[in-house]
Amino acid sequence: MERGSADRSQSTRRAYLKYGGAVVGAGLLAGCASDDGAEGESPETTGSGDGSVGETDTGADSETTDSGGSYSVSMAPVGTVEFDSVPQNVMVYSLLYADMAVAYGRGDAVNSLGFDADAGGRTLDAYYARLDGVSFDRSGLEQLNTGSGSANVDKELVYELNSDLHLVDPSLVLSFDGWEQSDVDEIRTNVAPWFGNAYSRAHSPPPEEYRDDYEYYTLWEISGRVSEVFRERQRFEALRSVYDEMLERIRSNLPPADQRPSVGTVILMDETFYPSKLNAPGFAAAHTRPLEANDAFAADDVTYETTYDYETMLEIDPDAILHPFGIASYYDVGQIRRTLEEHPVGGQLTAVQNDRVYPSGNPVQGPLMNLFQLEMTAKQLYPDQFGEWPGYENGDPYPEIPESERLFDRQRVADIVTGRL
Repeated sequence: MERGSADRSQSTRRAYLKYGGAVVGAGLLAGCASDDGAEGESPETTGSGDGSVGETDTGADSETTDSGGSYSVSMAPVGTVEFDSVPQNVMVYSLLYADMAVAYGRGDAVNSLGFDADAGGRTLDAYYARLDGVSFDRSGLEQLNTGSGSANVDKELVYELNSDLHLVDPSLVLSFDGWEQSDVDEIRTNVAPWFGNAYSRAHSPPPEEYRDDYEYYTLWEISGRVSEVFRERQRFEALRSVYDEMLERIRSNLPPADQRPSVGTVILMDETFYPSKLNAPGFAAAHTRPLEANDAFAADDVTYETTYDYETMLEIDPDAILHPFGIASYYDVGQIRRTLEEHPVGGQLTAVQNDRVYPSGNPVQGPLMNLFQLEMTAKQLYPDQFGEWPGYENGDPYPEIPESERLFDRQRVADIVTGRL
């Protein structure tokens, strides 16, 4: 019952968490930045509880209107980027930024994703199905990553896309196979600037070349800066108000701390459990941290190499289990629940016996995803306060919830995204 790293699984886990997610039965699917559970002080532990401390400064030096003229937007690690006009052809690696583009009415500007567009697109579809008039057309998108166990992005493809903007963290690109700082600089000079921040996902350290200038942002801080790039500050502020209202409703109705469940966020793969911190800093936990539940793994030094076997999971025995990538994504959590039930040790888990093994959200979440995923987690962990989670079948849209039990107004969000402010 040793808690630690299983040699057989280390390389898989490392690639999985560094670049995105694993497709069951199909190897690795490249996706996004490292989620290694790095420790560190975080502004997310104060203020609103998601890491957003009521910030209004998004780092832009201009008004967000479509009146024309040059403008600039700032974000670490790229610094200040000058724009002559709103980008119309944008390279995107992560769902985080694809969701932002859609949120600000610029989904049609996206020309690529870092991974299989259908795989990531299904996740977006599952949420957007509940927003009237909101969709993401992923037909014809280029897949940037051609690697399996590691990320491999062809520099020539970046040239071929000829983007107006690379909505990607250049320090993440530097971690890709075959890329040097000179290549990153070359693309910025010859094609278009970079604009992104990936290591805020878990406050993990970026490559050494960028470490001195790196800053960690909340999901909504990054979202605000991207809205400035698209000159859509009004949409951002409207979405942020929806979020703030939901967050306040949740915070004001949380049960006392001693009545909150112990929760384990964990991926089950090949009879091995891969845990992650429930309340860790970074946007990966922006849908779990505000619920302030008790982290079942709080006593352990959880990193991206940490693994548990069944006996260790039973020793920890959380009240509830959240399985990431569970909504129209990489895992059939219903099947995983049945696997646990049928296992001689897994069937003894309290979460299994009480039917509290839930599909959880995608940690690489943009603002629209975050609204749904926060609502989902509130219902899963606190059904007495926020209404029962209705259940979910793999591949379905986000479940329909009666209007009186929703934690945010779908139509209001749809109106914001489609420009009906």
